[in-house]
Amino acid sequence: MSTAKDGAQKVSKKGPPAIIKFYLVLYNIFSTLGWSYILMFTVVHIFNLDGKSYEIPPDGTLTQNHLPLPIPFYTNYTRVGYATALVQSFALLEVVHVLLGWVRSPLVTTVMQVSSRLFLVWGVVERFDETHTNPLFTTMVFAWSLTEVIRYSFYALGLLGSEPKSLLYFRYTTFYVLYPLGAGSEAFLNFSTLPKEISVWNAYDWFRAMLFLIWWPGLYIMYTHMIKQRRKVFGGGRKGSKKD
Repeated sequence: MSTAKDGAQKVSKKGPPAIIKFYLVLYNIFSTLGWSYILMFTVVHIFNLDGKSYEIPPDGTLTQNHLPLPIPFYTNYTRVGYATALVQSFALLEVVHVLLGWVRSPLVTTVMQVSSRLFLVWGVVERFDETHTNPLFTTMVFAWSLTEVIRYSFYALGLLGSEPKSLLYFRYTTFYVLYPLGAGSEAFLNFSTLPKEISVWNAYDWFRAMLFLIWWPGLYIMYTHMIKQRRKVFGGGRKGSKKD
């Protein structure tokens, strides 16, 4: 439910002290670079731009027989799995930023957004090896990385007093596609790890099944919220920085 994080970096209207502003600029720049790395290598992998994407893992977890999608969709974890876990984990700092009052964002919303991503990374992907060859990992990471490159660069430039209209447009438009793609991939990737026989489910399996069910109303709530935010930004005659 976290592909389109709205408001995780709302800076105080008065502006933070210079040293905090400097830190927030660096945080957003490094986050942009981290997600740009993941996005770049995901694209390189999907389109086999370096000629390495069609290598089959030697552990026997994947064969070329009857794969409905090109092989790179099943092997992207080998390229960006570790980087995704590392870069996403740094998002914990966004909760700290809210707690310290450095950004104007609802604490509960920020915690939910960050924790849902961390759950996918550490509670699903890093815990269940079968997700490493699931094409849903690739579509999820693509949606995450493109969203975050736009989001963090938007915040960094906003702190520096610049707000390109093109970036503002992408910030409040790409979610129409990227949010369903990312959130849907998250939900079904989580669902794919559940044992086929319900009789053998443990407590953690039931927990993940419950999350799968609540993912969809959560997607609807966040999706419609982003639509409202877009209307405020482009239809209210105010600058986007006042809304995000």
